[in-house]
Amino acid sequence: MHHDFWHQRWADNQIGFHQDTPTPLLLKHWPSLGVAPGTRVFVPLAGKTLDMAWFAAQGYRVLGVELSRIAIEAFFEGHGVTPEVSESKYGTHYRAGDIELICGDAFGLDDAALAGCGAVFDRAALIALPADLRQRYVHELYARLPSHCRGLLISLEYPQHEKAGPPFSVVEDEVHALYARDWHVETLERRDILSTQQRFIDEGVTALDTVVYRLLRRE
Repeated sequence: MHHDFWHQRWADNQIGFHQDTPTPLLLKHWPSLGVAPGTRVFVPLAGKTLDMAWFAAQGYRVLGVELSRIAIEAFFEGHGVTPEVSESKYGTHYRAGDIELICGDAFGLDDAALAGCGAVFDRAALIALPADLRQRYVHELYARLPSHCRGLLISLEYPQHEKAGPPFSVVEDEVHALYARDWHVETLERRDILSTQQRFIDEGVTALDTVVYRLLRRE
């Protein structure tokens, strides 16, 4: 999955993964993590998700990373905010209020960049990656989060042979295998959502579940 693929998706406005409201499963399950207001929440492969604005409204600070400048600028424009822009070795930083978005490669973030993040929210990052990148994503990027970090992960499961990703199917066994080295993993909810996802039905998908996990970084 090359950078050009995602740049083209945003350029062509092929962003079916974007939601026009904050993620309902986030609103339902985030309180169970016990993350204190004021905590910095890391949002990988952030796009222009409204979840970031929800976090800020709840008193959290947000650090997002996103490849597409189009997505980042659309996020701030959509909220009527002009961010401050600066450069670092990680990429171009856009800051406004309690939200900071880095336009750059998530794999380019190091321990120092993520040291202040006490939580992570992943709705569309893990499932955006093909199998050969998912282990690198978890074992490299997630491994740079501090020991006290906790998170909420939302994945999709469907018969992979019925549809070409992204989003990809990441089954529960794989989630546990990927995260078990560094994280305690707890399944919070599994929900059948096929009837609400017409584009999956149109592609011939016969089953579709969304699964929510609570993550706790091992000491």
